[in-house]
Amino acid sequence: MPEIMQVVPILFVGFAASLVLTPVSRQLALRLGVIDKPAQRKLHLDSKPMMGGLAIYLALSLTMLLFSPARHVAALAAVLAGAALLALLGLLDDRYDLSWRRKAPVMLLAATGMAATGVKVMLTGSDWIDVPLTVIWIFVITNAVNYLDNMDGQAAGTTAIAAFFFLVIAWSQDLSLVSLLAAAVLGSALGFLVYNFNPSSSFMGDMGTLPLGFILAVLAIKLQFDQSASLRWFIPVFVLALPVFDVNLVTWTRIIERRSPAEAGKDHSAHRLLATGRGQRQTLVILLGLCALYGLLALLLSEASPALQPPLVTIGVLSLLLLGLRMAQLRRRQNMPETPPFRRREANGP
Repeated sequence: MPEIMQVVPILFVGFAASLVLTPVSRQLALRLGVIDKPAQRKLHLDSKPMMGGLAIYLALSLTMLLFSPARHVAALAAVLAGAALLALLGLLDDRYDLSWRRKAPVMLLAATGMAATGVKVMLTGSDWIDVPLTVIWIFVITNAVNYLDNMDGQAAGTTAIAAFFFLVIAWSQDLSLVSLLAAAVLGSALGFLVYNFNPSSSFMGDMGTLPLGFILAVLAIKLQFDQSASLRWFIPVFVLALPVFDVNLVTWTRIIERRSPAEAGKDHSAHRLLATGRGQRQTLVILLGLCALYGLLALLLSEASPALQPPLVTIGVLSLLLLGLRMAQLRRRQNMPETPPFRRREANGP
């Protein structure tokens, strides 16, 4: 089992590197014009420099370079290479606003590359099924974390909480590779979060959310448990409950409202809570609190006896369904579809 004194330096260096590099990435974003400007579908009212993802990725890579044992170098190189590809894609998207048709093939390529290195789910024992499931899982989680980057602190905070629970679970399973990588992600996310709390001075952009989502998806697969037992698969699902919930919420909302699932809009969980009159900080506390609660549920499930696993999973699934119903009620009650309500508000003034 990795010693605590191995984890603490990784957390510290990841945090410190991200803390130091974020102002540098902010200045670079201003010079290159990688700026997120205010828009009707966005919450911020002034232009924000992006490229915080560069600081996160460099901090993460530096930490792993300094602390990774030689036996893990090849595996970590594969993960960091996939994350680098997505960071580059994210930078181009932040600068040029790429269409989903251009982004999706690159994300699928990164996911397929991980499966080719042997990182894959093992639900059936057949590569014809498990490899496509791996690609789908990585692709979905990568996008799900990206979807959370709609409010200050949400994507970075969710990543930090998920990485923390992956670290604890992997530590209990004596998984040194997963523990080290999760610790590096946790420290790097926390360092950036200092600048990303509302009101934030820097955004991570797709350059940060895409590689972070990719790495979280890989960490979920690398946990060791009987993946053919369906209830055990709820462990990573609960750790990533908020991104999994939110991506399903907005996808089905847009389909029901006859809009493209790839279309951006103010229909995320955070937007629905904000529309009830809560501020951004209060909304963030609620959402990150949910992340922590489901992380605790995942931790309990990882240690539970076979007899206790079904009730724990039932509690988790039912609560998510009830949360989905509540979010649907908010959507209907507040009449949040994008066009008429928001145009009327603009016409009549604030």
